[in-house]
Amino acid sequence: MPIVLVISGPSGTGKSTLVKRLIARERNLEFAVSVTSRPPRRQEVAGRSYRFVSQERFRSMAEEGAFLEWAAVFGNLYGTPKAALEEAAARGCDILLDIDVQGAAQLMEKLPEAATVFVLPPSRRALEERLRTRSSEKEQEIERRLGEAAGEVGRFPAYQYVIVNDDVESTVEALRTILAAERSKRERMAGRIQPILMEFGIDPEEPE
Repeated sequence: MPIVLVISGPSGTGKSTLVKRLIARERNLEFAVSVTSRPPRRQEVAGRSYRFVSQERFRSMAEEGAFLEWAAVFGNLYGTPKAALEEAAARGCDILLDIDVQGAAQLMEKLPEAATVFVLPPSRRALEERLRTRSSEKEQEIERRLGEAAGEVGRFPAYQYVIVNDDVESTVEALRTILAAERSKRERMAGRIQPILMEFGIDPEEPE
């Protein structure tokens, strides 16, 4: 069974950077490109950062059942296409999702086995600085995102893992450690360890 690794947290915590670096360093890990109705930001590439569509097309896809989860965030629509998970699984790859807290809540209900990680900023001030440095939104939008962040941070207990992104390199290594731990779970190692156990005369199917 492929691992579904979910990274979530308030806007401005650096999730996109973490995702790019983690994908670059991990074999057999694919990024599920989300669909969104918002326009691209600077340096975002269509088909790699997001799949950009109109609101009408997005709602049509939702009605067709194309999404594993979707949510309206700050007036824009975001969703994870089911096809991304199915295609990654067919290739024998684990999959990485970068989704907001609304979408993560939906996904936890549908895929309780997913590994979920909540990314926190080192402080509220640091989050504000990151949002302003990004400078892709107006002042009113930045203030709204900061206001929403308090409610989003309060959702952290629903996640299996919590990391503080105070240093990108350290945070990426923490994510790699989480992925390694998930890949080493007994049920995922069953096929790999079965012949080894049998060499020791142990039947892996026999209860203790």
